[in-house]
Amino acid sequence: MQQERIVVKIGSNVLTRRDGSLDITRLSALVDQLAELRRHGFSIMLVSSGAVASGRGELRDLPDAARLDQVSARQLFSAVGQAKLINRYYELFREHGIHCGQVLATKENFARRSHYLNQQHCIEAMLAHGVIPIVNENDTVSVTELMFTDNDELSGLIATMTGASKLIILSNIDGLYTGDPADPESRLIARVEPGQDPTSFIAASKSTLGRGGMSSKCRIARRVAAEGTEVIIANGKREGILQSLCRLPDAPDAPHTLFVPAPEAASSLKKWIAHSDSFAKGSLGVNSGAADALLRGGASLLPVGVATVSGDFDAGDIVTVNAPDGKVIAWGRVAVDSQTASGLAGRAGQKALIHADYLYVDETNNFRDNS
Repeated sequence: MQQERIVVKIGSNVLTRRDGSLDITRLSALVDQLAELRRHGFSIMLVSSGAVASGRGELRDLPDAARLDQVSARQLFSAVGQAKLINRYYELFREHGIHCGQVLATKENFARRSHYLNQQHCIEAMLAHGVIPIVNENDTVSVTELMFTDNDELSGLIATMTGASKLIILSNIDGLYTGDPADPESRLIARVEPGQDPTSFIAASKSTLGRGGMSSKCRIARRVAAEGTEVIIANGKREGILQSLCRLPDAPDAPHTLFVPAPEAASSLKKWIAHSDSFAKGSLGVNSGAADALLRGGASLLPVGVATVSGDFDAGDIVTVNAPDGKVIAWGRVAVDSQTASGLAGRAGQKALIHADYLYVDETNNFRDNS
């Protein structure tokens, strides 16, 4: 029987104490839960934050740490903290007779299809041999534009790359609320259906130790759910949370927010394209007729519908498709380079610039202004 694949993302605020040091007790409890899931037949991929926070706690007495610039501090703390973090995981999983391995990722691992497939092959090989991949961003080299938005983005990429049935994002609150979670009038949003947009309820603040916030989690959750994967946001500090979310026998119910997956899953290629917005090399601005056709679904992008071409890209690169108001409505793998696209823009009777098979339209309607 094929094992159910799940991705579990653990945020910095789950794994660290108030003083920034690594919470070994919490880490151990989560490993115990993951080990139990393994015994019940789940195939697990773990995306774990905590390296920078762990390194900062380890080097808190460094005399000149306060004078480090932001990039140097992140590189230093992550280099020390990642070693400490993966060693803890290794020892804790070994107590359960489980092997784990480290996977450090950068945006470049996902930007090109060949690199993406190589990363996918690595994780598949680990899973095939019973090794739990522990994935984190390689903060020693990922700086400025090379960085993921946060590990929520990375976990979404891993979930779609590996065809996981479920992505569990563990934070330090129970899920999405109808207002500020600290407000007693706020209520937990237990379920988000396909097409629903709960972002108006979300505060703009970020987490204390991580780079992301609930807005980022919601955006990633909606995107991944739209591609056919169930997504859950829950509190990683609740005892037995993973057993509850994976419905193990005798596990108590726990509060959480469930993003219901779309009934039809996207193809593996379109899943890659869907998460390639930050890798885009350029953009194609389309007229209103082309925008309407794309949003109805199933259409290719023909040159006659293209009004503007921006950026310097080659054939096979990812580009954004922008509506007349400048908002991104789709991403696609373009068939020609930017110079050729400029020459074809507006012309009828030409082959598609982006074929429908290589075009992902954002069905969540969570369009972002690209201006």
